[in-house]
Amino acid sequence: MLRIIDRYLLTEVLKVFLAVLGVLTLVIVSMLLLRVLEEASLGALNANLVLRFLALEVAREMASLLPPAFFLAVLVAYGRLARDSELIALHAGGIGAAQLYRPLLYLALPLAIVTAWSALFVKPWAVAEIQGIRAHQQHQGFQIAGLQAGRFYQQFDGRVTLYIGEIDERRRLRQIFIHDRRGDVERLVVSEEGYHRIDDQTGDHVVTLLNGRRYDGRPGDAAYGLGEFASYRVWIEARTIEPRRHRRASKPTWELLQSDDRADRAELGNRLAGPLAIFTLGLIAVPLSTSSPRQRGTGRLLLAFLTYFSFFNLQRLAENWLQRGVTPLWLGSLWYQLLIVAIIALVLVADSYWLRRVRHRLGLG
Repeated sequence: MLRIIDRYLLTEVLKVFLAVLGVLTLVIVSMLLLRVLEEASLGALNANLVLRFLALEVAREMASLLPPAFFLAVLVAYGRLARDSELIALHAGGIGAAQLYRPLLYLALPLAIVTAWSALFVKPWAVAEIQGIRAHQQHQGFQIAGLQAGRFYQQFDGRVTLYIGEIDERRRLRQIFIHDRRGDVERLVVSEEGYHRIDDQTGDHVVTLLNGRRYDGRPGDAAYGLGEFASYRVWIEARTIEPRRHRRASKPTWELLQSDDRADRAELGNRLAGPLAIFTLGLIAVPLSTSSPRQRGTGRLLLAFLTYFSFFNLQRLAENWLQRGVTPLWLGSLWYQLLIVAIIALVLVADSYWLRRVRHRLGLG
């Protein structure tokens, strides 16, 4: 059973955590949505895949949102208690450091489990799905499935160029231009109207032009063939390849566990860093936020921000060092978390009351 003080502290931290997580999620979703919509407007992404692609991007980033949200929530919630002198009242009532950490543990444990599940299983699955969509877009010509008026589209390494001047409300194509260089004779086809569909059986793209003209010949050769047609159909074969699912970001976690490759070990450390960061950041957030009311909070706040940015910058540095062989394989890439805890402990101890008292008795200051 949770005690009253545990429920109070847990409620304060949980409310701030949900607010911070909501803000961070909105920021990430907004940035990703703008990027996805830009790709769709350029024709690089099928409009029907926008929501699915956005959901996969959010799922990939979710594991990296929970640790900073938890860290900021503890800083804000316990910082408010310190400013309002509630922590002094709790200390006077016999509530020590262990009692301050206990309600955080009730929140940190489920968050660490969710973060581990997201980092170890959801993230590689989402990366593999994203890679599959991009490969599908690139190699099956789905740029044409997401046609935009007034843009050029190229297929088959630029040998086929398609231009659509206008697309009406019924998805009819207007002012169509096709330059086909796949054969020995280049072919220019122009038409005022047409339509596009995808063959249900083969997946090939079929562009049908109506009432247009065709020019066949070779550049520099005056022997050109000219003709008019009532209906002209162009087939663009859908080329399928297996998406590259063996990139390290999309590798299943069990494969990384069995690998001795440095890059695989760095990727595994990146996935394990999230759930461990929940406990590490929670451990250092409490002393960073529980300053005395007589102390200026600017120094602690600056130290908290430096800790936050140093933590994630050191994570990338440790992973890079492991890949390049700067650090030994047995050390891994998670040592930076212990280093951050040690540095913060030394900084806070140097500013503690009992150390100043010892130095005063020894005549050192």
